[in-house]
Amino acid sequence: MGVRKLKPTTPGQRHKVASDFSEITASKPEKSLLAPLKKSGGRNNQGRMTMRYRGGGHKRRYRIIDFKRNKFGVRAEVLTIEYDPNRSARIALVKYTDGEKRYIVAPAGLKVGQTIASGKGVEPNVGNALYLSEIPFGSIIHNIELEPGKGAVLARSAGSYAQLNAREGKYAVIKLPSGETRMILQTCLATIGAVSNGTHNLERSGKAGRTRWLGRRPRVRGVAMNPVDHPMGGGEGKSSGGHPRSRNGMPAKGYKTRSRTKASNRLIIERRKK
Repeated sequence: MGVRKLKPTTPGQRHKVASDFSEITASKPEKSLLAPLKKSGGRNNQGRMTMRYRGGGHKRRYRIIDFKRNKFGVRAEVLTIEYDPNRSARIALVKYTDGEKRYIVAPAGLKVGQTIASGKGVEPNVGNALYLSEIPFGSIIHNIELEPGKGAVLARSAGSYAQLNAREGKYAVIKLPSGETRMILQTCLATIGAVSNGTHNLERSGKAGRTRWLGRRPRVRGVAMNPVDHPMGGGEGKSSGGHPRSRNGMPAKGYKTRSRTKASNRLIIERRKK
């Protein structure tokens, strides 16, 4: 698993840094775990653009990922490590002893032929899903639930991981990838290890067209617009445009938007680093 720099045979390849895909073991996905994925182009159900700079892009099919890991007491063998166009991490196709196949987010170091499991009493090995009450202190974890049984929502992107620091009462103290330290119920599941494809942040697209393949259109700066289009628009020449803010006037660069009365505020021990 790593990246490779391409020879500058074309202008688009001069700065391109791409994944070497060395960990990929299958070129075609499991058909039974595919679902259609419709693009919105940033439009809502009335056809109005509610999100700018989206549209186009290559057609994709969604891979149904098991974020709940609720097949307890049944071991599964890793069949393949695959590429997923819908996420930055790699995914693994696993087959349980009863014959069922599922996709999971592949942790770093997971190999074809390994067996994984989830639930109580499972050993804390890479790829196994355990309750936070059973994971050893200091363990590197990913795919963490916020509510028991609802499925993993934290630390799912390429290379990300969290760390279990302590347990207090019915809560576990987790340090998240953002630097935030917060309490999560010990009855929530988490998977051992860090997420695969840790070199994803080193990749460079090399050209604007590759960004268009991902469905992202060119983003226009607010100061380049007219006053009618943006609070920072207008002025003679390249004027700075005043205080940085969004199109609807919300200040940026340090302005806190989190509610002071949010219920989960009491669970956050240390805020994320600025």
